[in-house]
Amino acid sequence: MNTEQRKPNDSVIDVSGDLFASMFSLDLGDGDVDYDAVERIHDGEFGEWTLAAARSGLFPPHAVEALQQSWQKAPRSLLDALLTDADEMTRKRCNIIWAGLDEASSFDTAEYA
Repeated sequence: MNTEQRKPNDSVIDVSGDLFASMFSLDLGDGDVDYDAVERIHDGEFGEWTLAAARSGLFPPHAVEALQQSWQKAPRSLLDALLTDADEMTRKRCNIIWAGLDEASSFDTAEYA
């Protein structure tokens, strides 16, 4: 069977898996949380992770689209996947950042409603 005859695999992409976590973890080289990255995810800006998934060669185009769609539906799922290998303190810091962003979003919405 050649490439043109193969049909894309419609299986669900597990963004919480070890492969995804090891490839796309938050940059925690010095132990600091990348606040901007958490904010970008919260705001639905997934471009860097979508591009990284596409360039990795591990995900066919339809799978990259599925990843992006799942993140658009539930942005927190990307953050959770990125934190799979993080230590407890880092996860807590990110949860606090996320909660603060949620609170700020709801405040902005209420203020302008």
